[in-house]
Amino acid sequence: MQSAIELRNKLKSIDHKGYPAYKELKGQYDFQDYVLSVDHVQGDPFASPSRLSVHIKAQKAGFSPELYDSLEKRVTLQDHLTRLFAARISGGSFQAKGSGKSGLLTVSRCGQQVLERTAMRIKNGDLILRFEAGFPANGRTINARELEKMLFTILPDCVRSSLFYARIDRQKAVQAIRLCEDQQYIRQKLPEMGLCAFIADGSILPRESGVSEKPMKGAVPFRSPESLKVTMKLPNKGEISGMGIPKGITLFVGGGYHGKSTILQALQNGVYNHIAGDGREFVITDSSAWKLRAEDGRSISGVDISPFIKDLPNGKDTVHFSTEDASGSTSQAANLMESIESGSNLLLIDEDTSATNFMIRDQLMTQVITPGEEPITPFISRVKSLYRDRGVSSVIVAGSSGSYFHVADTIIQMKEYIPVDITLKAKEAASAYPVMGGEEEAFPVYQDKRCPIPDMMLKKEERIKIKTMGTGELLLARESVELRYLEQLKDTEQTAALAYLLKYVQLKLLDGRKDLKQIGELLEQQLDRDGLESLFEHGDVSAALARPRKQEILACVNRYRKLRFAK
Repeated sequence: MQSAIELRNKLKSIDHKGYPAYKELKGQYDFQDYVLSVDHVQGDPFASPSRLSVHIKAQKAGFSPELYDSLEKRVTLQDHLTRLFAARISGGSFQAKGSGKSGLLTVSRCGQQVLERTAMRIKNGDLILRFEAGFPANGRTINARELEKMLFTILPDCVRSSLFYARIDRQKAVQAIRLCEDQQYIRQKLPEMGLCAFIADGSILPRESGVSEKPMKGAVPFRSPESLKVTMKLPNKGEISGMGIPKGITLFVGGGYHGKSTILQALQNGVYNHIAGDGREFVITDSSAWKLRAEDGRSISGVDISPFIKDLPNGKDTVHFSTEDASGSTSQAANLMESIESGSNLLLIDEDTSATNFMIRDQLMTQVITPGEEPITPFISRVKSLYRDRGVSSVIVAGSSGSYFHVADTIIQMKEYIPVDITLKAKEAASAYPVMGGEEEAFPVYQDKRCPIPDMMLKKEERIKIKTMGTGELLLARESVELRYLEQLKDTEQTAALAYLLKYVQLKLLDGRKDLKQIGELLEQQLDRDGLESLFEHGDVSAALARPRKQEILACVNRYRKLRFAK
């Protein structure tokens, strides 16, 4: 390891040289209380910024083990420190001048959710912070004096004021950990209380706007109906009350603009912990919950959709169903079966984003088109057995059809953003109408062992290009994977991580013997143990990845159009 003085001397020696001379800086430098590592140097001032990292030993960082002695607490502390560093470094970005990205200093931007990121890693109390910097130049000539200002004046102040326990606001760090403990307590209590989700009284569910995740000012606070109210005593906050959504089939109904979709959105994002002040801190959902919807045009490979669709007129196999261009109903059926494969215990469904013929077929249509002429068994006929036989609950938002009144266990009306339990009233009204579904037969046996084989053309690639487009799409080599309907992806860094995970799965895990469930479990174990850093063989870790759930990882694998399975 070299000293900080040696780094300063190197900068002086390369000043005014051509930009490639910056490559000489790669290495580690001792700044006494931390080590600065130059991990990757950009090719020119207009290219993607250079990647740097700061390493701090546990004894110097000074964080007590009780702040990171579980995975959830460690992720929360990492998130908190990343936010602190980001707040400090934003003021130092572009203070150094030059061409292109010269002077840029940036780290992951954390949103309302608490996510595990490669930007910050705590292991046995040691800290690693990864960030990006634009090495300054005039044209393509090195301006080493400006980089010296970045590395010796701006950066040390940011590091020392945000990554050492003695220098930060310790009370806020402890509060973040305590909030995490309370959130995890609720999440762990849900199964034993017979619940799949919980929404605390006083929660602010509406968001500021369609492009903002921040809480809406002046919004109506959530209030649970008495019949569904549950109370818990949290480790830190103490007693908390709110609406417990029981396992089984729950239906949310009501007029337009009364909050049905808002509550479903809050529930789908409740699979993540949230920061203090978000308004949804105590909206806690089963962590495996899956937002189920139709997805016209998606690629499907070898999925057994026969519990819902069979006997197609063209004789197409629905036990090993494959298509390059799925319809609304076939895509929703495949999405459901894949979610079960990924371990989901809760489906979140909005009729507005569902295929109507997948969800229901009314009495008049049944009379005109007999069951023998219709290949689709609608979801309403399977939803009860799905819970009874497979343990998968459903939360459904409906605004135009009351047919699910017959099969729902709990029916909640949203009225001006306030939930009202109308189960008895709705059941009584439904008794005057014919039952539209809810067959008592068992959920059908289906093929659930799919063993994918690797894409051999991908293995032959010398350099596999990765590109992401927001949260909606990624590119692996020349193959586009569309993700825009994975509504529980919250961060572009999760999309970037999915690209690396897909590459890793294809090159390292697919062998035609392990099924997708096993692959998902292996990845979860690896990421829990070694983090996203384990996807990088040579230690050149991307500074901007956020961990997605197993559900999104397997959904990404399933949407890879070259996915194939062993015969």
